[in-house]
Amino acid sequence: MIVRTLLAALVAGMLAGLAVTPFQHWKTTPLIVAAEVYEDGGSAEHDHAAGLPALVSPAAAHSAAPRSQTHGANEEDAGTTLVASRLLGTAMANIVLGAGFALVLAAASLAVGRPVTVRNGAVWGLAGFAVVSLAPALGLPPELPAMPAGDLAARQLWWVLTVGATAIGLGLAVFAARPAAKLGGGVLMLLPLLSSAPHPADLASPIPPTLAAEFAVASLAVSALLWVAIGVALGFALDRTRRPAALARA
Repeated sequence: MIVRTLLAALVAGMLAGLAVTPFQHWKTTPLIVAAEVYEDGGSAEHDHAAGLPALVSPAAAHSAAPRSQTHGANEEDAGTTLVASRLLGTAMANIVLGAGFALVLAAASLAVGRPVTVRNGAVWGLAGFAVVSLAPALGLPPELPAMPAGDLAARQLWWVLTVGATAIGLGLAVFAARPAAKLGGGVLMLLPLLSSAPHPADLASPIPPTLAAEFAVASLAVSALLWVAIGVALGFALDRTRRPAALARA
C-alpha cells in the first residue's frame, strides 16, 4: 500500500507541475526577464534578446527598424531559442518540485492517518501552500534578480525553522484532540511572525518596487495553484489506488 501511495504521489505531482508550467511561464517569466535587464545595468527598452515583445517599448522597436534583415532574423531566432529554453527549464523544475511536494503531502497524510481524497485534496494542497510558501513569504517574500539578500545560511536556517514550526503548529491545531495542544499549535504558527527574518543592512535595489511587488504576488499565486493542483491530483490518484483494494475486500 505504501509503495502504491508513493508511486501515485510521484505521478500526480509530476502531472500537476507540468500543468501549472504554462501559467507560471505567462505570469512570472516576463518579470524575471525584466529584472535581469536591471541586473545587467541596462533598461527594459534595450533588451533585444529577451524574445518577449511586451518588454520592448515602441521607441526601441522603431530605433531598431533600420537593421539588416539578416541581423533581425538572427535576433528573432535567438529570442525564440531563449524563450523555449526558459519554458523547458521551468517545466523540468516544476515536474521535480511537483513530485517532491506530492511525496511530502502523501507522507504527511500517512503520518496523521487522514487520507487525501479528491474531495479534500484542495484543502491538503492549501495546507501545503501555507506551510511551504505563504509562511516563509511573510518574512522572506519571493525575490527577483538584483534584489538585495541577506546571508544565505541564515536565510536557509530561518526558512527551515519557519516551515517546521508552521507544519507542526498546523498539524496540532487541526488534528490534536486536547485544547491545550491545539493552543500550542497556534502559538507555534505565530512564532515565525514574531521572529525577524535575516535581511541585508543595505536594502537599495535597482529593481522598481512595483515590479518586485508584482513578482511576489504572481509567485505566490503560482505556488498556490501548484499546491492545489498537487492536492487534487494526489487525491484522484489515491482514490484510484484504493478502489481495487475496496473491491477485493467486498
